[in-house]
Amino acid sequence: MEILVLSIVFRSLACEEELVYAEDYVVDEEHARLSGLLDLHVAILPLVRRYKKLSMEKEEFVTLKAIALANSDSMHIEDVEAVQRLQDSLHEALQDLEGSHNTEDPRRAGKLLMTLPLLRQTAAKAVQHFYCIKVQGKVPMHKLFLEMLEAKA
Repeated sequence: MEILVLSIVFRSLACEEELVYAEDYVVDEEHARLSGLLDLHVAILPLVRRYKKLSMEKEEFVTLKAIALANSDSMHIEDVEAVQRLQDSLHEALQDLEGSHNTEDPRRAGKLLMTLPLLRQTAAKAVQHFYCIKVQGKVPMHKLFLEMLEAKA
């Protein structure tokens, strides 16, 4: 869910108070209210504002996406040391990226990493939102999506 939320956030950076769920599905607050997505909308916007303030670039988005994937806290990791090496490599990649692209802000990598707890909180809210929709039976959901929700709930 973190990857899905991060993708929505990145697509929404060019918008004002709107979320771009897909190329052809842009939602403002009123549309979110009418479609039952207001809680999700309100949860995601602070992350959009934070990345907008940082002027997040595509390379940073891709690197944060990889870091979020490598930091998923899965309980089924067979080689913990390999995952740790991957996390270290991704952290170094972010440091190198910022060192070469954003030399005017030596703390930029840290600022980006500090957004990850908010991303995790927002993703948890999204999971909860969709789980509530599932429980209420409002919208039929694809089996894979349901399995993902049940694994997180």
